[in-house]
Amino acid sequence: MFGINGSELIILAILAVVILGPERLPEYAAQLAKFVKQLKTMAAGAKEQLREEVGDEIVDMDWRKLDPRQYDPRRIIKEALLDDDDDAPRPAPAAPAVAAAAAAAAGTAVSTGSRAPGRPVAKPAVQLADGEPTPFDSEAT
Repeated sequence: MFGINGSELIILAILAVVILGPERLPEYAAQLAKFVKQLKTMAAGAKEQLREEVGDEIVDMDWRKLDPRQYDPRRIIKEALLDDDDDAPRPAPAAPAVAAAAAAAAGTAVSTGSRAPGRPVAKPAVQLADGEPTPFDSEAT
């Protein structure tokens, strides 16, 4: 409770008796009890209002899943890397690589077919002349 252990609570109670005196202590204790009751009533009202506005699914929600202390970036990355899904790129078969090497030795160009379908073909780099401004795409930013 507020980071106070039993011995500290006893010391605070003794200090309250000494500072407030036995005459005013019951009055302040009653005020404290009244404040705690009001606080509990306000918390219950807020909880009920939240339940009315959000619905009953708030009761069924697993709040431990949303706790940020449970997230371990290393575990998340490891799971993402080890996840076996069909979208993962697979290495190209060795046969096109062998054909490309043979064609390079012969001096001819051969398509390896290793480009994934739907993926755009990379454009070769264009060498700009000295003093020529670099291209700018106003829609890209």
